[in-house]
Amino acid sequence: MSEWTWSISCQDAGAERAAGTRASDDVRLARAALSRLFEPMDQVGLALVEAVGPVEALRIAVGEHSLEGHHLAPGGVAALAAGRERWRPRAGSLAPDRDLETLARFGGRLVVPEDAEWPEALGALGGDAPLCLWVRGEEPLPAMDRAAAVVGSRDATGYGLSAAGEIAKGLADRGVTVVSGGAYGIDGQAHRAALASSSPAVPTVAVMAGGVDRYYPSGHEDLLREIARRGLMVSELPPGASPTKHRFLKRNRLIAALTALTVVVEARWRSGALSTARRAMELGRHVAAVPGSVYSANSAGCHRLLREGALCVTDDQEAYELIAPAGQGLAEEHRGVTAAHDGLSLVDLMLLDALPARRGAEVESLARTAGLSEAEVRAGLGRLALMGMCGRTSGGWRRTDQK
Repeated sequence: MSEWTWSISCQDAGAERAAGTRASDDVRLARAALSRLFEPMDQVGLALVEAVGPVEALRIAVGEHSLEGHHLAPGGVAALAAGRERWRPRAGSLAPDRDLETLARFGGRLVVPEDAEWPEALGALGGDAPLCLWVRGEEPLPAMDRAAAVVGSRDATGYGLSAAGEIAKGLADRGVTVVSGGAYGIDGQAHRAALASSSPAVPTVAVMAGGVDRYYPSGHEDLLREIARRGLMVSELPPGASPTKHRFLKRNRLIAALTALTVVVEARWRSGALSTARRAMELGRHVAAVPGSVYSANSAGCHRLLREGALCVTDDQEAYELIAPAGQGLAEEHRGVTAAHDGLSLVDLMLLDALPARRGAEVESLARTAGLSEAEVRAGLGRLALMGMCGRTSGGWRRTDQK
């Protein structure tokens, strides 16, 4: 274990947040070290931190302190012993001060639950909440109710890219921060479209599955640099951490928790974007999907979500309506091309169908053709005439040409 000391006891997280202060240095260092020692969602490690605080948890995890004086639930001793064996290979190389210095060189900061900036929305994850967030960028972390995730397939189609761009930019133009995972396809398009917005709010946040000092995928280096400059790159993993498959899946819970709405634009039947959407559903967040062709494999996951209860959205206005303040941002009803007979009663429509286009017809003839009584025909002719849809000629009543 590297040589660093601890001089201040663990502080109460709730009290510090209430006071609007920052975490003490030893708490910050402890959480930084633990984020490298534990894998994301390490249940034993997170339970230990919850029980004794980050500073004491670190001392116990690396074997500096014994468990004497701590009351563990049945099975806790065995679980902790197994955890120590799992953490031992990393314990000797912990250097949180060096990690924090690396982050600072990139203009970043470490945000911990004891800070006032810590997103309260992460509390919805319960025991799966991250130990800390390594943040790159100058802007503050956005509030959940003003953030929306736009996620989807890496091998997106032109249709998906177009829809994702329209939705992301439209949300950003309304002051909503667009959150995604920085990947190829829908993620990248969502980030680019949000960056094209002129909104003064944080345009976009990339939640990474590795360290924020790494540009992954490498083909998105320029994009991620721009996100770090104008928005935020966020990870629960320390600098240098490699993105791996299980870390991508675990990362998705953060995207779901940090946002009030998750929009899946394109997703295959077993797409990782579905895990983000399902976690958002579990957290009680809004989940929406963009429909696609029934013949497109890239939309199969979206249709699956729609069957499971996700809301259908087709543009940015419909997406914004889901998270807009009450009474605001309501989507306008889409109106197609109208026809002259739209809105007619069934009787009037039957009479209109019976009216000849050229030679006129008398009331008796119209009644037989339409299957209506003569009284119904006379009343209907009056209504249709007022709307300019029929007229009287020397030969009887006929339909008027409608443009």
